[in-house]
Amino acid sequence: MSVTFTVNGERRTVEVPEDTPLLWVLRDTLQLKGTKYSCGVAVCGACTVDVDGQAVRACVTPVSAVQDGRVTTIESLGGEGLHTLQRIWIEEEVPQCGYCQPGFLMQAALLLERTPEPTDAEIDREMAGNLCRCGTYSRVRRAIHRAARERKEAGHG
Repeated sequence: MSVTFTVNGERRTVEVPEDTPLLWVLRDTLQLKGTKYSCGVAVCGACTVDVDGQAVRACVTPVSAVQDGRVTTIESLGGEGLHTLQRIWIEEEVPQCGYCQPGFLMQAALLLERTPEPTDAEIDREMAGNLCRCGTYSRVRRAIHRAARERKEAGHG
């Protein structure tokens, strides 16, 4: 089956079975290795990508579901440079092993688009589907609050 969608601003057509998980199309067909495989059943959030403005678990989303859609992965989150969240993530030393961080960053970016000044409860609720074996949840919350403040000061929210 031919599936055509926009990934990171580039229109792409892939020839794969329609039920192929989006994760494998991104990683194996399009060579976008930033989106991680972890649980394979949509409970950990490591494979989170932005599909038309919604957080989607790429490991269980068939590529046919993104026909004519827009997919953004961690590779283009910041455009040409680091996204505010990525810079702050580094400055706040959020990651330890880092494996789950692409999913966390994608989820956090979507949260800030919808909720420019999230409360602790809103952050906890939104990020609850992203699991970190290293337990950096308090750093994640601190980084999201800092990014929200910086975006507000810059007039982006």
